[in-house]
Amino acid sequence: YTGVGILIDGASNVTIKGGAVRGYKVGIRAVRTPKLHITGVDASHNYKQRLWSGIEKESLLDWMSYHQNEKDEWLRYGAAIYATDCDECEFDNNTALQGENGLLLTRAKGAKIWSNNFSWNSALGLGFYRVTDSVVHHNKLDWNVRGYSDGFYFRGQDSSAILMYEQSSRNHFQDNSATHGGDGVFLWAGQSTMDTGQGGANDNLFINNDFSFAVANGIEATFSRNAFINNRVDGCWHGVWGGYSFDSVFAGNSFVRNIEGIAIEHGQNNKILNNTFTGGDVGIRLWANLTQDPSWGYAKNRDTKSHGYDIAGNTFEGVKQDLQILRTDDMRLSSVRAELPAVPSAPTIPGGLRSPKLSPSDRQGRSTIIVDEWGPYDYKSPKLWPVGKPFDRPMKLRVLGPEGKWTLKSIRGGTTTATSGVIAPWDKPATEITITPAGVGTDVEVVLEYVGGEVVSPRGQKTPAGQPYLFKYVLYSPDARWTLDAWTLDESTDPVSHPDAFAARLKTPPTKTLRPARLEFISGGTFIEGLPRDRVALVATGDVRLDADVTMDVIADDGVRVWIDGKLAIDGWSVHESELDHATLARGRHRIRIEYFEQTGWQELQVRFRRD
Repeated sequence: YTGVGILIDGASNVTIKGGAVRGYKVGIRAVRTPKLHITGVDASHNYKQRLWSGIEKESLLDWMSYHQNEKDEWLRYGAAIYATDCDECEFDNNTALQGENGLLLTRAKGAKIWSNNFSWNSALGLGFYRVTDSVVHHNKLDWNVRGYSDGFYFRGQDSSAILMYEQSSRNHFQDNSATHGGDGVFLWAGQSTMDTGQGGANDNLFINNDFSFAVANGIEATFSRNAFINNRVDGCWHGVWGGYSFDSVFAGNSFVRNIEGIAIEHGQNNKILNNTFTGGDVGIRLWANLTQDPSWGYAKNRDTKSHGYDIAGNTFEGVKQDLQILRTDDMRLSSVRAELPAVPSAPTIPGGLRSPKLSPSDRQGRSTIIVDEWGPYDYKSPKLWPVGKPFDRPMKLRVLGPEGKWTLKSIRGGTTTATSGVIAPWDKPATEITITPAGVGTDVEVVLEYVGGEVVSPRGQKTPAGQPYLFKYVLYSPDARWTLDAWTLDESTDPVSHPDAFAARLKTPPTKTLRPARLEFISGGTFIEGLPRDRVALVATGDVRLDADVTMDVIADDGVRVWIDGKLAIDGWSVHESELDHATLARGRHRIRIEYFEQTGWQELQVRFRRD
């Protein structure tokens, strides 16, 4: 999963037709190639990063950052297809599944993107950066997601079916299926607008798309002017998050069972017309905060008040609160249906896929989204997945995948009475296996054999129908007796600039002492009750008994040091965002000491063990 499969640089009128490219960091890379045409190519199963978010706790390591791409910084994330400075390009009938990104397009105008399937990727289906005057029609962009665990967290980590950044304007999106993403569409004006208040990702038109079941926002469109007409947005956190949007139109859309239908902070002169809101907590929420950061360029150069809304012809059914308005002026409300603004007719693309959207019989709903360490699970191979928390006792696992039969082949570290069963259709209750772990700590491995339909693994390997396929679930957490002491800090005991004073602080009685079963802490506030958000130190000491050689993974934001049996094994003693370090431990008993400090911002300290 390194390198480039096909490179086109400085050409024109190139066509790539048919065939497949897989196993690369970037499948197809095009640079300065106008009128490029890529059609009928299977670019599935290229690079995707290992994810570190677990079932109960996410990790900040997995958050994407697309804000800068002037020098093709997005390349670090890989893509099935990545094109830069390719005007009037065309992409149709291509497939990009089970990678990190589908199609990423940078600095281009006049593109045609139609009848592709860019789904089941761990970050983006389609990404635009400075892309203008393009059409995107009849594509499947479903299940491009990370940062979700049903019942535990739903932040999306900036994954999205469609991403549009930095002055991507005058594009036309119609009849696309963009469901089950981190966002359905994530549109942001760009850093240049944030700094100067000028421009935006403006005048994009979205008609008759399906943005349902996004784990965060069906539509996130901020600091810009756009139109959203007759789209479906079902079962999201926010149907629309439109912070600082202006002169935008939201008309004729269907919002069903979203926690909030339309939420706009600091918006101006927006029209919300003839939409239907069904279920959920709030239909339309508008507000402004009391103050803005005085150093922020956008607020210095733009109006950031909330005002000038036309809200007419909307219907509300079963919504707990139709309207929630705070610090918003000049708002016109009417129950009479409004005349919708004229919209440009859709450009004609002959032969386009006419029904890419989910049917009622298709798997759908946020509860069906499972993200493991390699991204979204696509149900094309059998899988064991916890019911509830992994460390619940007894342990319960669901058996998921294509319909078929399974039998128990082996179990380590526990017992079960289940020896065989079936995998039910997606809309029926899943078979569950109950495991009773044995001994101290957790070292469970359950292996099942599946026989049924064709199996396609997340890396693309195929097993024919009727042939046996082995799959397993592993959970390893060795016996550890942790003592966690916590101290508050100030400038005089800063761990980096005043190491002697910091060491002296650790010799004083701790502010708080805990005895956790595992070290799994992450928070935007404080992860230990009673401690402040910033300037905190922790020292965890523990005796760990291992019955196998293991790798210890340590994720920390900010600094961390780890000693194993008195020897320094990890030294990440600086202020930094979440970083991953490793140490190896041989079989036997070990004494571990972990020192950690949090300076400012988010806090994360997670320690995990893996059998080698």
